Amino acid sequence: MPTHQPTYPHLFPARTARARTARTRTARARAARLIGLGLGLLLVAGCSPGPTPVPVPSPAPEVAAACADLVKALPAKVLDAERRETSPNSPLTAAYGDPPIEMTCGVSPPAGMAEAQSQCFEVNGVGWFAKQVQNGTIFTTIGRSLYFEVAVPDKYSPEANALTDVSDAVHKFDKLVTPCT
Repeated sequence: MPTHQPTYPHLFPARTARARTARTRTARARAARLIGLGLGLLLVAGCSPGPTPVPVPSPAPEVAAACADLVKALPAKVLDAERRETSPNSPLTAAYGDPPIEMTCGVSPPAGMAEAQSQCFEVNGVGWFAKQVQNGTIFTTIGRSLYFEVAVPDKYSPEANALTDVSDAVHKFDKLVTPCT
């Protein structure tokens, strides 16, 4: 027959109080760790920008295929800004930093570009057409087989510095047709 030791808390109140205090401390410590973890996750989530909306063009299939290679070859950083997700996710778009520097391949030539050959300027051997917009500058490759657009917010002034980071990918995947004059 097993012997069972009955507990008589009323006979040992100090031992029962110590046990309750230890359990309470453990529960409080566990709750504090969970709250700290939750706040830390909220802080990180609040600091991390989510996907940035970037309109996706609808180029011809051969242009889309060439653009996908160009966008894939873009660097991990532009102007020290990390690459981030775009929405919708597309092989034709990329974004960096916050506010986002947006890149889109396979766009239509912007208005005024036909006369812009004389306004073409080069950055690392790549010709660009620049168009001032309300909150920055939109640069579009000029004299190349693909139209690749880089929208740079005013925050990154001088905005043209972003073009140096993408020129290697443009050289490799966007064939030169007509050099800047």
